[in-house]
Amino acid sequence: MTALLRYHSALFFRSQRWLAPLLLYAAVVAVGVRPGDPVAGSLGIAAAALVPVSAWAVRICLTQEPAAARAVTAAAGGRTRAHLAALLTGAGWPVLAGAAAVGAVTATGDRAGIGGPAALLAGLLATTACGLTGGAVGALASRPFVAAPGWSVAVLLLGSLLALVTTGSPAKHAVTALVAADGGVLSPWAACAGAVLLAAVTAAVSGRAAARLE
Repeated sequence: MTALLRYHSALFFRSQRWLAPLLLYAAVVAVGVRPGDPVAGSLGIAAAALVPVSAWAVRICLTQEPAAARAVTAAAGGRTRAHLAALLTGAGWPVLAGAAAVGAVTATGDRAGIGGPAALLAGLLATTACGLTGGAVGALASRPFVAAPGWSVAVLLLGSLLALVTTGSPAKHAVTALVAADGGVLSPWAACAGAVLLAAVTAAVSGRAAARLE
């Protein structure tokens, strides 16, 4: 699996297709977050913006290989393992970018009444929840479920929106839990655990579907 992760990461970065989602994330954070703003709200913006970015990155990793190269990778490492490696690559790098944003937001935001470690922990948990939820959206909006590029993008955008507004979504719960009733922050442990479960189930279903349908 390590070799497959390195392979997909190398494809991801060498293709420079990662620039678009990264620039989108940087733009949203730069516009929505200002130094001195309340840290809880800023962390919520940084986490929420990761949902479409992570979904986009997962779709890139699932579609970046030509069909012939994908067949070779599947023969060498197994179709399911290769598919899961692409999913992990697509979701992992955005989460790392989100973690860097959380560090910057925590350092520059107004932490009145909120401890730095508590804000950092809450931000990291929310970022993980949103990144994994977005990754699940990207997996469902890409091959083998949606092959046509136009429909894939439409499903990705709609799924990202629903992930942020639907009651019960780990991403929505994580962003909401950042701001407590008294102006503090609540660490969204439940949302993060739910996102991990959602991502695991989606990855398993997607991997099995890829093995059967491709």
